[in-house]
Amino acid sequence: ARTFYDPAQVSIMPMDFYFPGKGKSGDLPPRKGFAEKWHPQLLGLMPDVRLTVLIGSYATRRYLGLKSSAKLTDVVRDYRSYLPERFPLVHPSPRNQIWMKKNPWFEEDVVPELRRRVADALS
Repeated sequence: ARTFYDPAQVSIMPMDFYFPGKGKSGDLPPRKGFAEKWHPQLLGLMPDVRLTVLIGSYATRRYLGLKSSAKLTDVVRDYRSYLPERFPLVHPSPRNQIWMKKNPWFEEDVVPELRRRVADALS
C-alpha cells in the first residue's frame, strides 16, 4: 500500500484541475481544451508510464479515441482490448452503486485483473 501512495511510483492526472460545478445529473464536464493543452506537457514529465488507468467516460473517450456514443459499460467490459497500456474503469462514485449492482461481472472479473495489473506495473 505504501508504494501505491508514493508520488514517484503513481501519478494522478485529472481531466481538468478545476471543479466545474454540479449539473442536473452529476458534475459538469471538464473544460474544453484543458486536457489537449496540459496533458501532453504532463505526460512528457512521466517517461516510464507502465499502466494508465482511465477513470470515467471523459478519460476513456479521450485516451481510447472513442466516439461520444460509446457506452462506458461496454468499454469496461471489453477492458482486455486496451491492455497492457490502458485499463478503462467507471468512475468510483457513490452514484455508481446502482451500476455496480447491475454489473456483477465488474467486481468478479475486472477488479481482480486491475489489482494484478497495478501490482505488476509497480513491481
